[in-house]
Amino acid sequence: MRATDPCPCGRDDAFGSCCLPLHVGERQAGTAEDLMRARYSAYATGDLDFVWRTWHPRTRPGELTADDQPHWTGLQILATGAGQPGDARGEVEFIAHHRAGVLHERSRFARRAGRWCYVDGDLLD
Repeated sequence: MRATDPCPCGRDDAFGSCCLPLHVGERQAGTAEDLMRARYSAYATGDLDFVWRTWHPRTRPGELTADDQPHWTGLQILATGAGQPGDARGEVEFIAHHRAGVLHERSRFARRAGRWCYVDGDLLD
């Protein structure tokens, strides 16, 4: 994906000014939603290293592989709870579309060493 392409996260920005700077460590997510969007973009672009690095160490898997990753096609943020710059925790409910269907999840995030990280989530119908 080129930096000038639309960002996979669904915001009206180019990838190079939206989620890519988070992926390469040029800036940190300001909110839980920002991290959710950046993680979705990382899945969509195959950057599983970013996904792994932003997963809470207590809950993340030992490794991630691209073998079982669907082809992601779109993201809808349905709701957020807390997760703002001054918060310690946050939740984001989203629907992630892929070629074979959708993933509807309520994800939980926490601040760790001043940075947002994904903790876990509940799959919803």
